[in-house]
Amino acid sequence: MAIVVNMPRLSDTMEEGTVASWLKKVGDRVEEGDILAEIETDKATMEFESFNEGTLLHIGVEEGETTKVDELLAIIGEEGEDISELLSGSSTTETADKTETEKATETTVENTNESNSSVTSVETEIPEGVVVVTMPRLSDTMEEGTVASWLKNVGDFIEEGDILAEIETDKATMEFESFNEGTLLHVGLDVGESAKVDDLLAIIGPEGTDVSQIANNFTATTKTDSQEVEVKQNSEEPKVSTAVKNQPEAPKTTEPAPVPSNGRVFVSPLARKIAEEKGIPLHQIQGTGENGRIIKRDVEHFTPSVSAPAAVSVAKFVATGQEDFDEINHSQMRKVIAKRLAESKFSAPHYYLAVEFDMDNAIAFRQQFNSIPDTKISFNDIVVKACALALRQHPQVNSQWFDDRMKLNNHVHIGVAVAVEDGLVVPVVKFANEQSLPQIGAAVRDFAGRARHKKLTPQEMEGSTFTISNLGMFGIESFTSIINQPNSAILSVGTIVQKPVVKNGQIIVGNTMKLTLACDHRTVDGATGAAFLQTLKGYIENPVTMLV
Repeated sequence: MAIVVNMPRLSDTMEEGTVASWLKKVGDRVEEGDILAEIETDKATMEFESFNEGTLLHIGVEEGETTKVDELLAIIGEEGEDISELLSGSSTTETADKTETEKATETTVENTNESNSSVTSVETEIPEGVVVVTMPRLSDTMEEGTVASWLKNVGDFIEEGDILAEIETDKATMEFESFNEGTLLHVGLDVGESAKVDDLLAIIGPEGTDVSQIANNFTATTKTDSQEVEVKQNSEEPKVSTAVKNQPEAPKTTEPAPVPSNGRVFVSPLARKIAEEKGIPLHQIQGTGENGRIIKRDVEHFTPSVSAPAAVSVAKFVATGQEDFDEINHSQMRKVIAKRLAESKFSAPHYYLAVEFDMDNAIAFRQQFNSIPDTKISFNDIVVKACALALRQHPQVNSQWFDDRMKLNNHVHIGVAVAVEDGLVVPVVKFANEQSLPQIGAAVRDFAGRARHKKLTPQEMEGSTFTISNLGMFGIESFTSIINQPNSAILSVGTIVQKPVVKNGQIIVGNTMKLTLACDHRTVDGATGAAFLQTLKGYIENPVTMLV
């Protein structure tokens, strides 16, 4: 069902508002809490958030246009919903009826006949500088508010922009800031008490001012600008609408106001925020708002003066680019990878064992081995062969977990992770413990080449009992991997790093490599995983033992 959003009352004296900018356009999806528009009130330019969700079906006030409080601002509903009835004039009739009712209720009764004892004309003067703060309308549907907490106490001095209280509306609990300065002379509601919109909330004015008469006689106000309030003489006498003289409103001017002698600058919260983001000192900006107040447009149109001292301006990055993105639909491979890895990570209790191996002998071994004509092996081939031999001695690490059983594999099929454009594939070197280093090297190179061209068969990627993931060629020193289930473990291999090491009590230049074993605690205990790594260490640090 479509919801009519009316111009909200964003300050206690607000009569009408101007749409400074729309942050949503017709057809956009609006979520609860999204900023709909920036509304310029008589006090400041403020962000107005939506308290409803749906599609923005209609905008009633264009940017730069002004309308009175409670008049149509926008309509939110379901996409394609018919809102013709809401736009045909029913809201206008409602408004007219409401206006006539208000006029009938708020008729001023003048005492022209002294013999009329039941109705009395009372003229009350609000002392100069005293401001009556009423319960604000903080949402478009708000009828009354509850004081959740007071952030100021009676007797405290209030600065313009200070948070007076937290007000609980029908939608949310919101901070209510003061648009005036002075001493908090009276609090009309205690914490937890409720009042209707426009009822007395607080009174602010010069310290020591007696406001008891105002507080006792005040029941509800129209706006301060209309200078008309209802006064209740006592519980037995009728209500009388009485003209109240307030201090005259200062004329609006486009001339910048001088900075007060105390150095304080009058600025709206939104303007202050924008100035801080742009790194603009407030004292350099000329305010064109009411009484010289700096508002949003003053900050946006600010041009630094060439005569200003260089030390005053602060260099700050101002983004000129545009947010942009490309959407790519998930490939079938990416979907499968995501599903399987998520299942593994959140079902298997992973733990990690990290070690660092001395690679000096492995480097020398590889150089000698590759000196044989037509022979070429990599460090990855050495790791695959070493793992295969170590797994034969530690079948628990070569195991697989199933819901009703655990399988201890006597054969060794090692999966080797290969990165491809769409994600990751794991071709399997079968019976790796029985293959020679050159045979393992040839098989891995063949798998990697065909994987990048999507030429691997499903059978070549099935049946692994253990997995190795090597990012050493990318300069990664150490990392952890997610177990390729139903396997019980996966080994992450880092790059070889040259660094100072201690050997025989001497600091020398050495070569080391970090490896991290991820284990499924359901099948591989910590001691079991550690024993496997000890065996692996023997093979990698002394690779000649793999040939015996």
